[in-house]
Amino acid sequence: MAGKFKPLILLCVAGYATAQSGENCTFRNDPDEFLQREVRLQRDIAGRTGKADGWLKQASGTRTVAADQISRRNFIDVEIFDRLSAAKAPSASLSTDAEFVRRIYLDVTGRIPSPDEVRNFAADQSPGKRERLINTLLSGGEFVDRWTMWLGELLANNSVQSNVNRQFQGRNAFHNYIRNALGTGKSWQDVTLDVITAGGNNYDDSSGAVNHIVGGRAINGPIQDVYDLIAYQAAERFLGLGHYDCLMCHDGRRHLDELSLWGKDVTRIEAYRMSAFFSRVVFASPFNNDRTSPYANSFQVTDRATGNYALNTNFGNRPNRVRIGTVTAVDPEYRDGSKPEVPEWRWAFALKVVRDPMFKLNMANRLWKAVFNYGLVEPVNGLDPARLDPDSPPPAPWQLQASHPKLLVMLGEEFARHNYDVRGLLQVMFESSAYQLSSRYDAPFNSTMVPLFARHYPRRLEGEEVHDAIAKATNVFTTYTVQGWANPARWACELPEPREPQSNGASLSFMNVFLRGNRDTQQRSQSGSILQQLSLMNDAFVTNKTKVNASSTLRAAAAMSDNRAAVDELYLLFLSRWPSETERSHAIAHLARSNTAAARNAAVEDLAWALINKSEFIFSS
Repeated sequence: MAGKFKPLILLCVAGYATAQSGENCTFRNDPDEFLQREVRLQRDIAGRTGKADGWLKQASGTRTVAADQISRRNFIDVEIFDRLSAAKAPSASLSTDAEFVRRIYLDVTGRIPSPDEVRNFAADQSPGKRERLINTLLSGGEFVDRWTMWLGELLANNSVQSNVNRQFQGRNAFHNYIRNALGTGKSWQDVTLDVITAGGNNYDDSSGAVNHIVGGRAINGPIQDVYDLIAYQAAERFLGLGHYDCLMCHDGRRHLDELSLWGKDVTRIEAYRMSAFFSRVVFASPFNNDRTSPYANSFQVTDRATGNYALNTNFGNRPNRVRIGTVTAVDPEYRDGSKPEVPEWRWAFALKVVRDPMFKLNMANRLWKAVFNYGLVEPVNGLDPARLDPDSPPPAPWQLQASHPKLLVMLGEEFARHNYDVRGLLQVMFESSAYQLSSRYDAPFNSTMVPLFARHYPRRLEGEEVHDAIAKATNVFTTYTVQGWANPARWACELPEPREPQSNGASLSFMNVFLRGNRDTQQRSQSGSILQQLSLMNDAFVTNKTKVNASSTLRAAAAMSDNRAAVDELYLLFLSRWPSETERSHAIAHLARSNTAAARNAAVEDLAWALINKSEFIFSS
């Protein structure tokens, strides 16, 4: 295939290798590491749009402007662009409509826009069209699909993990709970209260939230390991305090001295007291003796009326817990020193969590990273409560932790003011000029600028999004049977966890090449790999869908008598934009060499394959 139209392949694939070769980084708290990836991708983006024409012609001009020239749409923009102005750093210009429409569809729905959706957006000349599109997408079911997947990652919903098996029934019940909560606009505060306090059977939809607690069952250790794991998971996911995993083994002193101003002074016994809130949780398996029961292998979660956290262990996953003087057990005490306000200890803990200042800051930071691809604080589970208040800065040599301390506080306040509505805070972010900046940037860019958000940072698509983009562009869908579901799925973003679709090993393998993780021992990664490149080039998932006899959209393009129209349609299908004049001329020439129907079909298939293998296809940029 490549030999038949080598110039076209080189045009389409050259940038791909530039963007991905040798790329093994993940997004940690190292701006230099993040920058290495961004510089490679930025070079590719600049190269592929440098000769743009038509709708993209505006992209060929100056790609940076003075920050004070960018319109301030909301408080986010005031903080971002005032900071850029103070640093005398230029800003990227606002994204073109072509950039924006693909980005917003992917970031809100996980799916690329159709050619008609792109055309309609481009043709709309009325003011406020971006805000209207954001509202439309946020109110749709596709938003619920993608962000249920995101929340499923945060809450670690899966059927099988290293410490416990929820079984597919528990996973499905939890997935249904998360999806219904997001679809109905349930407050994140109420979701948090639910998952921390829920009781009942983990297979039942009516108690699906209990699967969060079930995920805290630790194995091969004493019961205190369970209490510690549940408390750590809650602190990490809802407060961003991942250092509790350290503190439940040892004091912060000599371990967190250079990492956390707050954590370095926390003692292990204080962490015990956080875990003690869960020391009355009971996991029972009352149906396991009846293997014919639909509840076999399920967990029934209740709470005892008495009990506390005993300091009497000599084995397990953490260092021994031993008496301290005459103290042989501890009762609950929250990290602010307060005792339980209600007799139900889990409820007491949940109430303290949702009132904790860290609660709103944590979710604001996590959502910011999901939208802007880099957190105001990195890593997102390493928040330091002692370094987040801009009105009370830490003593030297410590510095405020957030890149934009006031902005993080304001985002948290906005989240709380709107009843902790995830959709509402996302809308504020999407409507900002800061989000709508171009990813192109022609001024010098170094690691000191990464936290300034002077341009948009492209996001590599998740494996599910790559799957759905290829399926939508070609209109070739596969239906997947999901264990326990009455109806099959055809969009990957609908699937309840990365182990699916088990009913189709080929599709599962293709998506897993893009490092979906398992919501347990393997985290999702934005890293690229040679295997990803080879899969996009050669995997049957791609090659079977890019056949004219299989794809109605490719057949329609092949049937067009006007080669220019056919090329434009293919670019809109796969890249959500019109081609540059250079791209168009190469592609038209390739189609023009076809003198039979079979040859024309093959040429269209070549173009579709090449477009999938352009770097921009697998990025939201």
